[in-house]
Order: sequence, then structure tokens, then C-alpha cells
Amino acid sequence: MTTLSVAGIDVSKARLDTFVLPQRIGLGSSNDARGIAGLRRKLQHLKVDRVVLEASGGLEYPVARALSDAGFEVARIQPGRVRGFRTFLGRKAKTDALDAELIARFALAMDDEDIRDVPSERAEAIRSLSARRRQIVDLAAQEKTRLRMTRDRVVLQSLRRTIAALNAERLVIEKALTEALEADEQAKRKYALLRSVPGIGNAVATTLLTDLPELGTLNRHQAASLAGLAPHPDQSGTSKASAHIHGGRACVRTALYMAAVNAIRCNPPFKAFYRRLIDSGKPRKLAVVAVARKLVTLANAILRSNQPWTPNHQLD
Repeated sequence: MTTLSVAGIDVSKARLDTFVLPQRIGLGSSNDARGIAGLRRKLQHLKVDRVVLEASGGLEYPVARALSDAGFEVARIQPGRVRGFRTFLGRKAKTDALDAELIARFALAMDDEDIRDVPSERAEAIRSLSARRRQIVDLAAQEKTRLRMTRDRVVLQSLRRTIAALNAERLVIEKALTEALEADEQAKRKYALLRSVPGIGNAVATTLLTDLPELGTLNRHQAASLAGLAPHPDQSGTSKASAHIHGGRACVRTALYMAAVNAIRCNPPFKAFYRRLIDSGKPRKLAVVAVARKLVTLANAILRSNQPWTPNHQLD
């Protein structure tokens, strides 16, 4: 039986700390083109099969892209999963080198389905633009909240200038995002398919494309789980606690919740589905979450079939 050789990489802005199992070899390199090339050669020499990194807001992308291009299985894992694994192992000490070893141990225990294609540079650029748009919208919302709570004239003027500047910057980012989507035929096609669903607008379609790139390759349960919309039971003994949603990708869940609110207003099948839940006694928020879950499973099915939404589409 062949033993899987894995590497865990702890990524920081300037450095890559790597640990290889089962050889138990620690490596260190700079997080730049030269350091990444040297690390790639060392991992090839050690005959590593799988490389796992924590998703670090984009810092991990260059090394993940380079190793994927070199033929390694590469997985970018959400930090929360690694933290949970640390708790499971009962580890308290934390350094970059120890984190790399922890990630390598996680790599041995993880499921093969966690291995996903690393996005192309163009797809990663689209993701970065989408994230930046979301950041600007959030900043503007915070300033608008302060505007409603402020009475001082000078502060009011400052807030209005800041909001105007943020709105102008949002338009710049949205223009760049539109141009990037237009230049990528595959992304353009997927975007059009997602926009065919009443309730899924520009921002939601872009979020699904960039932050849930697996959409179209999943089953319905996986799609709901990655979106953070799958109900998880929380029962023990005689406890009858209700199932709750948690986990998944927060920005996707938020986008789909807002899309669900829109779909209930403008998409007759979803409006009817929502009304059936309300009439059966379900709380309104639970009903909206159920609509959001239907939306992501429908979007997954549409991308898988490569056919746009029609009023005859089944929700189940």
C-alpha cells in the first residue's frame, strides 16, 4: 500500500514554512518567486503528492498556483477547519513551524473531495475585484450609519465626502470587474446563466462565481453546505433542539440571503414556495433561509446543465 506524502505550508507575507509527512522534514523559504521555485524543486525531490495551505486572503495564491501548475494536488483550506483540527489534537503551542506541521497532519486526514483546481490568474483577479467591491460597499454602509447618528456640521460634511468618494471608487471597481468578466468567456457564460434566475442580481452572481467556484460540479447537499445554508442537527440524548445553519462561506450565505428576499418578491415559484412555508407555520427567517438554499441548489443545477433558468424549472 502506497503511503501518501503530504506537505503543509504556513503562509505569511514574507515567508513560507513547510512541513512534509511522513518524512518529518521541515523547510523554510521566502514567499517570492525565487523562494517558491526552490520550494517546488524540494517538494518534487521529496516526491510529495499533496500540498495543503490555509486560505490567507490571497497571500497563498502565488505558491498554490505554482505548485498546482507543477502537478501537485493542492488544497486551500479555510483557517477555521485547521483551528478545529488543532482543538481535536489538543495542541496549545503555536508557531509558524508548528502550524505547518499541523496543516500537514490535516492533509493526511482530509477527504479527497477537498482537492479543487486552483483558479487561473484571471479568475483570481476577478475574485479580488469582487472582494474589493464588497469591502467598499461595507465601508459605505458604515459611514451612512454614522451619518444618521451625527449632528456636528463638520463631521457631517466629512462623512458625506467620504461616502461620495467610496461611491466613486465603487464605480471604478465595478467597471474593472465588468471588463474582467467580459474578457473571460467561461466566466461570462456562467455569469449570464446565474443572472437568468430572477432574484440573482449582478453582485450575487459575481459573488457566486468568485467565492463559490465549485458551483456546477457539486451535488445539492455539497452546494448547500459550502454556502453555509445546510441545516445541521444539534441533538443529544433527549434534547429536541432544532437544526441550525452554520459554517460555510459567510459572504456567499449573506449574498444568497439577500437574493432570496428578492426572489420572494419577483420570482413566482419561489414566492409560492415561501408562502407554503409561512402558511405551514414556519418562522419567516427560516422560510427565507429555505428559499436561499433552494436558490443555491438551483444555481448549481443550472451551471451543471449549462442551461438558463426558465419558469418551468423545478425547485426540488
